[in-house]
Amino acid sequence: FKKKKFNLGEKIDLNIFSENQFIDITGISKGKGFSGTVKRWNFNTQDSTHGNSLSHRVPGSIGQNQTPGKVFKGKKMAGHLGNQRVTVQNLKIIKIDIIKKLLLIKGSIPGSIGKNIIIKPAIKKNGV
Repeated sequence: FKKKKFNLGEKIDLNIFSENQFIDITGISKGKGFSGTVKRWNFNTQDSTHGNSLSHRVPGSIGQNQTPGKVFKGKKMAGHLGNQRVTVQNLKIIKIDIIKKLLLIKGSIPGSIGKNIIIKPAIKKNGV
């Protein structure tokens, strides 16, 4: 990135980027709704046989006994998955097409098509 201050509402060209440069991209990940522990935290499923008839995808035990008699904070449980701010680091700019206004980036970009993203120079890698 060229060191320059931008004003609010100013149009930014693709000339500030260069090919083979490493960047960090921040965006809002796709929302997946309410999901269980198997999908959300990659828990193992329980046996499909050997006496198990109804609880194949349940997390199992979530605590101890009467002592301490509570579920500790931070326990991985079912809940809302996705729709969070995510930063993907060290993505490489493969090609810049100024005529079509395209920035070809190697790697996955968070969020659905058409959503806004933030592009910054890579923090953990010196861009070439």
